[in-house]
Amino acid sequence: MGLALPEGRHTCLVCIPLELITCFLCLRMERRFISVLLAFWMELPGLAFAVWMLICFYASVSGYPNGKVRAACTSMIPCHGSSPQLSPEHTITVNGTEFKPGDSIEVHLSGPVFEGFFIQARDAEHLESPALGSFMLADRRVSQLLTCGHTKNSAVSHTSKAKKKHIKVYWIAPGDAPKRVQFLATVVKKYKTFWVKIPGPIVSQPNALSPTTPLHATSEAVSTSHPASYLSKPGGDDAYLCVGEDHRIHTITAYLKGRSPPVLDSENALEDVSWRLVDGLLQCSFRRSIRLPAYKGRFNLDASYYIFLADGEASEGGVIHKHHHQPLITNGMYNVTGLPQDIGGSRSPRLIKAHGALMFIAWVTTVSIGVIVARFFKPVWSHSFLFGKEMWFQVHRMLMLTTVMLTSISFVLPFIYRGGWSQQAGFHPYLGCTVMALAIFQPLMAGFRPSRHAPRRQLFNWFHWSTGTAARILAVVTMFLGMDLPALDLPDPWDTYTMIAFVTWHVGTDVLLEVHSYCLIRKVEVIEYDRVQILQSLTSAEAEGRLFKQIVLTIYVCGNIVFLIAFLAAINQI
Repeated sequence: MGLALPEGRHTCLVCIPLELITCFLCLRMERRFISVLLAFWMELPGLAFAVWMLICFYASVSGYPNGKVRAACTSMIPCHGSSPQLSPEHTITVNGTEFKPGDSIEVHLSGPVFEGFFIQARDAEHLESPALGSFMLADRRVSQLLTCGHTKNSAVSHTSKAKKKHIKVYWIAPGDAPKRVQFLATVVKKYKTFWVKIPGPIVSQPNALSPTTPLHATSEAVSTSHPASYLSKPGGDDAYLCVGEDHRIHTITAYLKGRSPPVLDSENALEDVSWRLVDGLLQCSFRRSIRLPAYKGRFNLDASYYIFLADGEASEGGVIHKHHHQPLITNGMYNVTGLPQDIGGSRSPRLIKAHGALMFIAWVTTVSIGVIVARFFKPVWSHSFLFGKEMWFQVHRMLMLTTVMLTSISFVLPFIYRGGWSQQAGFHPYLGCTVMALAIFQPLMAGFRPSRHAPRRQLFNWFHWSTGTAARILAVVTMFLGMDLPALDLPDPWDTYTMIAFVTWHVGTDVLLEVHSYCLIRKVEVIEYDRVQILQSLTSAEAEGRLFKQIVLTIYVCGNIVFLIAFLAAINQI
């Protein structure tokens, strides 16, 4: 689905067909601000934390090639060390939509080649309830009956891993059947590729059809495979807007295409519309039928979609304006006719989150530590070597190359997400390109570094320092601007204050080490001009300076890690 989500003040915009949804929006509109401070050093230690949890109880649908999967009767979930697929490829159909106790309904499962399957019928109003009714087999070579709970033959599964494209069984309605019954299926294409609880058609007892039943149900096979809706760019969105105007709420249907403003429908297909607005809290609810063939642009509800939720401002006349914040977008595709669930979501796309995280690691940690090491630890580690080079140089070079690598990876992610240049990100992309260019130029220039006593060494040192300092200053400003962009909108004003605190932390550490170095030099200068005394004093000063600097570096690195974790946690929460 497209990401064109204009919105309005007191506006709830959901870009997905909905049968029943209630939107709670706390619309306290505060004017955001961006404080861009001129801080001249930035760093971030390159720390990566990975937690890997894999729990697998070997009682799954595909884990048993012989289909004896009674342990999965309740959840219908195979645990193969991977997550279920979101977009079903297989279809469940039936030969009728009504039944009476004792009736037989023909059930078909078909689609691309698969190895395993598991079929049940459950109460459509309580899908977590036990399996209902009993099945009869059409072909005992590919399917077998299982007993789930206390109901004999209440489920059907495969007999082997043999490839199959179609399964046919018969369901016998029990005498105590509920008014509405829905068929569910789990399908395993291969060990790591499977779908869980694919929703099938709902069949009802006479006079029990609900408003959500398809309007044109017939006695012919009804397909409810709930396929994913794949839309070609720019893509269209089925939108529902709750707009506040003059202490009233108007619920409107609209169609979105690309990033254009919404096209409002002349007729409204919604029913049972209600709303409430108290103390700035807006609540609206409505219903609509699963299928609306008479309304162009309305999606069918028997499919899975991404759900978008956005809010913004509206002017007089109910005209809505583009939202200032990234819409809340579900992490996966969902079928809105299923049971209520906490589906989760994020206001920031994963690529943009990764972009921000990598940039924080590079410019709040690795580059900062690398600069501190090169500037103050040459005399401390001058006699320590690592891989044939002085230790301070190797540590500095490793951290700086890590910065360049992380910056390069992070740099391309927004372009991949946007599909090109973003015209709505202000100065952030321009400054980001400048930082990227300076980051690449630094190691290239270092490759032509003159020898230590060469006449041009001082000129090189000046260029190397000025280029690195300019890159770090611009990186700080770029991050200040990027933290408040809609695609990565960190909590405000927390993000500004935290970045100011980090810059203060870095500059304070730098100043402390500068003052310490100056004091050591002054301590040696006031000693009498006795050669032995001078050598002894230098040795003593060197030892004292080494211990102090190592303590400061340890505290500084720990502090940087705290700032890094804070920023990464904030990115993870949005």
